[in-house]
Amino acid sequence: MRYFTIHELCASPTAKRLGIPNVPSWREGENLRLLVENVLDPLREAWGAPIIVTSGYRSKLLNEIVGGGANSQHLAGMAADIRTVSDLPSDNQRLFELAKAMDLPFDQLIDEYGYNWIHVSFSRYSQRRQVLHIN
Repeated sequence: MRYFTIHELCASPTAKRLGIPNVPSWREGENLRLLVENVLDPLREAWGAPIIVTSGYRSKLLNEIVGGGANSQHLAGMAADIRTVSDLPSDNQRLFELAKAMDLPFDQLIDEYGYNWIHVSFSRYSQRRQVLHIN
């Protein structure tokens, strides 16, 4: 884990504000490590600049509060929502296109709402390389 930390992938302003523990189990922490090593670190290296994680691991309660899906990969520590430092949709789109072009072993790569953020996931069990756009 070169560019990201488990702490960063578990940080949540919502959890902090509401006093909700957002601590992964050993297995969820291992999944976060695999996400970083297989997808996030290589993407950050190729991007050549910091990438911001806006949401990583989510406890069940936190996921419910933020309106995450019941089967969200965030619950298992397999997903992160990311964006560029500028947070411009055009820059987020360039990051998305880079991730797609790199042939990373992601499970899902999702453009969320016109590149407002990018959802990326990794599963040791499935690398579907599913690319989606949610409007």
